[in-house]
Amino acid sequence: MTRTLHAVLPGDVDDPDSPSGGNRYDRRVLDGLSAAGWSVHEHPVPGDWPHPAPANRAALAGMLGALPSGSLVLLDGLVAGAVPEILAPNAGRLRLVVLVHLPLGGGAERAALRHATVVVATSTWTRRWLLDRYRLPADRVRVAVPGVDRAAAVPGSPAGGRLLCVAAVTPHKGHDTLVAALAAVGELDWRCDCLGPLGRDPGFVERLRRQIAALGLAQRVRLVGPRTGPALAAGYATADLLVLASRVETYGMVVTEALARGVPVLTTTAGGLPATLGRAPDGAAPGLLVPPDDPAALAGALRRWLTDPTLRNRLRRAARDRRETLTDWTTTTMSLAAALEGTE
Repeated sequence: MTRTLHAVLPGDVDDPDSPSGGNRYDRRVLDGLSAAGWSVHEHPVPGDWPHPAPANRAALAGMLGALPSGSLVLLDGLVAGAVPEILAPNAGRLRLVVLVHLPLGGGAERAALRHATVVVATSTWTRRWLLDRYRLPADRVRVAVPGVDRAAAVPGSPAGGRLLCVAAVTPHKGHDTLVAALAAVGELDWRCDCLGPLGRDPGFVERLRRQIAALGLAQRVRLVGPRTGPALAAGYATADLLVLASRVETYGMVVTEALARGVPVLTTTAGGLPATLGRAPDGAAPGLLVPPDDPAALAGALRRWLTDPTLRNRLRRAARDRRETLTDWTTTTMSLAAALEGTE
């Protein structure tokens, strides 16, 4: 029997100029469900979610209202968490499933999730957060961890100075902390490419550019802009170390994308990042963890990486071994499908 799914997505889900972990996740699992025989009907909704204009709200309400009663509807949490008043009149006649990548926090999202038949979190950390903060019934909150595509292992350079950051340039990704830490190890040999959208917080990007210039790093820290597909893969292929200084992170898909290539990771203990980094089968750590918002700790870890060949070799071995334990997208799709089927 063919199962039918209506998927409500942010309007920029396939915009190459606005890549995000959430958009990549949505695209991969919906394509996976289609490949597995589901009939998937996508409904991208324009708007600056989770802050839609009245016209965007009206368009979403009209779209949901036009769906046949009993329809199974998967809503991206960026959309659903902002509009509990639109979900409420549809909760009784539609089977609403909300996919939460990053909790928005606040009463609107709490109310919206209470209208869902099932909530799917993309990490165990997010599930615990939702249960603790919103007091949702535990049996209604499932987990479908992001997958990753296996790639060829990256050999890395002897000196380890090719640093890579893959993240939208916004405050919660901690680029300002990263730049301050890089300045503290400025006498060492490194360069850092920052790949990610530059348009989500132009004010922050401008302050970051001024910070980079003031610290004399303009020739060593590049804000490259968004990269997807082969261009993103090329960035990973030339990297020695992924550095992610996030202040908030529920999972961190770029961490497993680096590990899938055997690239070690330096990141923070924020949210779900320690679990995403994980360990190799022998218990070895494939990277380093520091507290968020701590430039001195980040600089110390960078200094260790750049000056200790033994450490670099150990982390590279662990990262290559960690590759063998990573979840693939087929597993993710199966987990999501099981959650969707649980609404029947």
